[in-house]
Amino acid sequence: MAPESAMLRPMDSSAARISLVPVDRRQSETALAIARGTSRLLRSLGFATISELPLPSGRRADLVALSERGEIWIVEIKSSLEDLRADHKWEDYRAHCDRLFFAFTRDLPCELFPQGTGLIVADAYGAHLHCEAPEHKLPAPTRKLMTVRFALAAAQRMNRLIDPQGHAD
Repeated sequence: MAPESAMLRPMDSSAARISLVPVDRRQSETALAIARGTSRLLRSLGFATISELPLPSGRRADLVALSERGEIWIVEIKSSLEDLRADHKWEDYRAHCDRLFFAFTRDLPCELFPQGTGLIVADAYGAHLHCEAPEHKLPAPTRKLMTVRFALAAAQRMNRLIDPQGHAD
């Protein structure tokens, strides 16, 4: 029988290089830092988070958070004023969540962000909820669809970590 230390070693060290976050090289270092800090805040509020989740509309949400009660929040990350001004797709996200937030660095003034959205100020180490988002409850079929998408994406990403050679991309 192999020594215990040998049994605990991963079969292939490439698993450590697999990213659980799809990175398409469009995200800036600032956006990745905001996502990290925002995810930490959401976890502290009792949410599980997943990044870059494809939505039924064909869009892709920066962060989607799911609570134990089934509440779904979407967080749109803005790393600069140019990023905010260029984005007009964020309104489509409302159809897929109970609450919609923008997360950004403290370098951007809150007044620039659209009314009726929540605001999260973040850096790589954490975040705080600056302004609560209004609630607009999802219809049950949409909630189920989003919850299944969330679960499948999370399971597939975990499986890629466990079995990196078992996935062709």
